[in-house]
Amino acid sequence: MRILVTGGAGFIGSNFIRHLLATEPSCRVVNLDKLTYAGNLENLADVERDPRYRFVKGSICDATLVDELLKEEFDALMNFAAESHVDRSIQDARAFVETNVLGTQVILEACRRHRIPRMVQVSTDEVYGSLGPSGRFTEESPLRPNSPYAASKAAADLLAAAYFRTYGLPVIVTRSSNNYGPHQFPEKVIPLFITNALVGEPLPLYGDGLYVRDWLHVQDHCEALALILKNGVSGEIYNIGGNCEWANIDVARFILRILGKPDALIAHVKDRLGHDRRYALDTSKLEQALGWSPRIPFETGLTKTVGWYRGHMTWWTRIKEGAYREYYQQTYGDLSHASQ
Repeated sequence: MRILVTGGAGFIGSNFIRHLLATEPSCRVVNLDKLTYAGNLENLADVERDPRYRFVKGSICDATLVDELLKEEFDALMNFAAESHVDRSIQDARAFVETNVLGTQVILEACRRHRIPRMVQVSTDEVYGSLGPSGRFTEESPLRPNSPYAASKAAADLLAAAYFRTYGLPVIVTRSSNNYGPHQFPEKVIPLFITNALVGEPLPLYGDGLYVRDWLHVQDHCEALALILKNGVSGEIYNIGGNCEWANIDVARFILRILGKPDALIAHVKDRLGHDRRYALDTSKLEQALGWSPRIPFETGLTKTVGWYRGHMTWWTRIKEGAYREYYQQTYGDLSHASQ
């Protein structure tokens, strides 16, 4: 099987490529990635010399490049390429619309022209919007995105559905809950908390910290995606969740407990605009149709993730300098006087 993975130098994409190469000996993977600030070829250093793997630098918005690549007769395309950080989308939404909407349309159209047998559009639970204190989103829940990021992903999902219904393109949409694990860019909440705690810096916590997320280890996500790639039904949507809800403040406290750091490192900061209160996914469709369920308990996965960041300080300390430091200060303000 020959698979084109877009956005494969990012967090989930790189984990998926490593998973494919480890579990599918006959698989051949081409990784198309623009290498924006969050794309990092170090994420794939352990497979870069594998003859089954090839990297191509470029954007999914480049229709000519995408078209030329798809002339290679791939069996499937997995679209991970996306601008994905909510805070950045609030500050400047343009890149999110360009990559997540226009870029997805470029891919869909190229897949249609070249009759790609399968495309998987990797999306997010954030397209559903915010939940109250009870219930879970199903695949039939209405799309009510609240951030520019979520709106751009919802638009991409709708385009995928339109290409299936109008052209018969064999596309599947997946929507996962919050991922965590190794190689995640440290602007996201779990690696941000871990890396700050490791060097004794405050953990910036939005608002009251009671925002609830359903956490899914990236390895569980990759296993679900591989299963959907093989056995999923075209035109369907599959929720992929961890069935593991934690409030952000409890995640922060657990990380501090793992590292033996005081809760006083938690610094409450001004709340995010349009902050969704709770996400939770009903994953019964995927479990019943394909037999998938998450395997990694959150406490176990988070403890191992802390260990990974502790053992790869060179990787993330380099990332958190320069332009990232300016972005961090712009987002959270001056935390130098936070209690420690």
